Amino acid sequence: MPNSPIQYIDRASGQIITEQTPSGAFMRFLYGKNPFGKLLLHSLFKRKCISAIAGKYMNSKASAKRVQPFIEDFNVPMEDYIIPETGYASFNDFFYRHIQTNARPIGDGVVSPADGKILVFPEITHSQQFFVKGKAFSVATLLGDEELAKQYIGGSMAIIRLAPTDYHRYHFPVDGQVSDNKKINGYYFSVSPLALQKNLQIFLENKREYVVVDSAYGKVCIVDVAATMTGSMIQTHQAHTQITKGQEKGYFAFGGSTIILLFEKNTIKFSEDLITNTQNGMETSILMGETIATLL
Repeated sequence: MPNSPIQYIDRASGQIITEQTPSGAFMRFLYGKNPFGKLLLHSLFKRKCISAIAGKYMNSKASAKRVQPFIEDFNVPMEDYIIPETGYASFNDFFYRHIQTNARPIGDGVVSPADGKILVFPEITHSQQFFVKGKAFSVATLLGDEELAKQYIGGSMAIIRLAPTDYHRYHFPVDGQVSDNKKINGYYFSVSPLALQKNLQIFLENKREYVVVDSAYGKVCIVDVAATMTGSMIQTHQAHTQITKGQEKGYFAFGGSTIILLFEKNTIKFSEDLITNTQNGMETSILMGETIATLL
């Protein structure tokens, strides 16, 4: 695995930023060429038990002592968030913290459902399998539904990767009527960029959930993907209701995670800066509520 730093484009300034990657050396060990690292990954770390143990600790009072060092080490901008008068009761209490009202203005068009780093793909070719960074990616496998996948042939896809330092509540990118939540069991591979450099099939193998929103932008599929140490995806919305853009959909417990958006053919056009950066092999930083696409 390459040891080059993980870099992305800061959307506001256009500058190239080097990402701080928690446990970077350990991720390289697990997802690199070391045979012992591979053994640990497949025998232990991709399985639910490790994430469940980590989740139990992160829900404990003892984990609260990790909050302030984490904030300082990764320069988390706490002015954006609601801080309880008595402090955070656990690390998870901090991890899925609530954001201040108006800290994330909701833009026009389709907006980002989460804070993170985004890649956009304007066309999902004319089959259910296409290529991301040279690696095959199957929409049918992602959704576990051949018929639903057919609706997105020739459509578009966005991948928003949440790092452990990000705000971990996620929101609806459009207004519309939301479906039932479909759950697909899977593993808990890391979605660290260090892991994704090695294998994008992670998205097709990890535990995930999705809904479809019937909107002015067509039927938008929102896929929440779990990861190592992400033991829980908690949905806070109600199925079969009218939802509004920017409304909270749910949140991830501890760990990096991903949201994938699928759009039908001839419905949306991604913002040019996101298209250009993706074509140049670079993720772009994004905040929940920022415009990522407009009606075609």
